[in-house]
Amino acid sequence: MTLNQLQEEIVKLKNQNDVTILAHYYQSIEIQEIADYLGDSLGLSRIARQKANTEYIIFAGVNFMAETASILNQDKHILLPNPESCCPMAAFLTPEKIKKYKQKYPRIPAVTYVNSTAEVKAESDVCCTSSNSVKIVKKIKDEFNSNSVLFGPDANLADYTEQISKIKIVKMPENGHCIVHSQVTLDDMKKIKKKYPKALVLVHPECVRKVREIADFIGSTAQMLDRVRDSSSEDNEFIIGTEVGLLERMAQDFPDKEFYLAHEKMICYNMKKHDLNLIKRALENLDDKSLEVKVPSEIAKKALIPIEKMLEYS
Repeated sequence: MTLNQLQEEIVKLKNQNDVTILAHYYQSIEIQEIADYLGDSLGLSRIARQKANTEYIIFAGVNFMAETASILNQDKHILLPNPESCCPMAAFLTPEKIKKYKQKYPRIPAVTYVNSTAEVKAESDVCCTSSNSVKIVKKIKDEFNSNSVLFGPDANLADYTEQISKIKIVKMPENGHCIVHSQVTLDDMKKIKKKYPKALVLVHPECVRKVREIADFIGSTAQMLDRVRDSSSEDNEFIIGTEVGLLERMAQDFPDKEFYLAHEKMICYNMKKHDLNLIKRALENLDDKSLEVKVPSEIAKKALIPIEKMLEYS
């Protein structure tokens, strides 16, 4: 079966079974092409709640994303094509760790990145994304009348948020990071900037500070896509400091512009654990409980509170 035939078969099964397929920008381009909706982690969960009117949702992303969709959609079946698609960053912060931080800093609000498990979200005061972390930290600080906040699990996003907001942040933990974004170094950026001197540099806030400081733009995946979409005709070249899947999306959406990956190893192998054959298998086995991500109702109720507070603050 050719790639096009496989894609056509998936679309046929999806329509026959009334299933919505969501795909993160970090998925391979062939998966992005058959998805009903593309987006970043929170954007897709919002879509799952507001636009996906189907009983079954196949989520091509990592496990915490499917969990967030389950929290927001307790009445729907959320399927992860490959249950082993996990996020190493989310593993840096456990429910036990966040409880210890809250005990050590009892009057400081706990902010958790949406890139965290449902159990961690359930122990949080508010969640945030890479696009709204500064706004959220300012809002929760005022609500708690606090001079600082707890923030985890990504230490680089915490550093970026502290740098922009000027609010003291206690990192939960000190070393939490994304294995894709954190590997890009200042030397890497200098080399590629020298190679493409006219290119604008767009990086994710999960990158280290030295890399962020030489960027022309810092933003989430969706914000980077918007930055290219809104660029002038003179801005024809971009160095992309995030996962290669977004570069592939940009190259397809903006064929008149050139895109260069900041580092050749910017590939999230956990995101790439999904493929078209696994999505087809999920469509053929919608009631396979081993593929379903279902956050228990008691945890979902607790985790929904900080998520809804974030949506309110946004």
